[in-house]
Amino acid sequence: MSDNKFKEKHLGRTIENHQTASWANMKDLKPVSRVPIPDEIEVKNAKEYVDTNEK
Repeated sequence: MSDNKFKEKHLGRTIENHQTASWANMKDLKPVSRVPIPDEIEVKNAKEYVDTNEK
C-alpha cells in the first residue's frame, strides 16, 4: 500500500452542501413517487446557475 494517508485523514470531511440545492426547499411531494418539487424561485436560481457556468 501507499504511504499517502491523505484519504484516511480527510474521510470525514463533507464534500457537498445539500442545504443550498434546489430540492432542499421543496414546495410539494409527488404522491406516489415521493419526488420533491422545488419552489419556483429555486428552479429559477438553478437555471441561472447553470446558464452562468456553461462552457
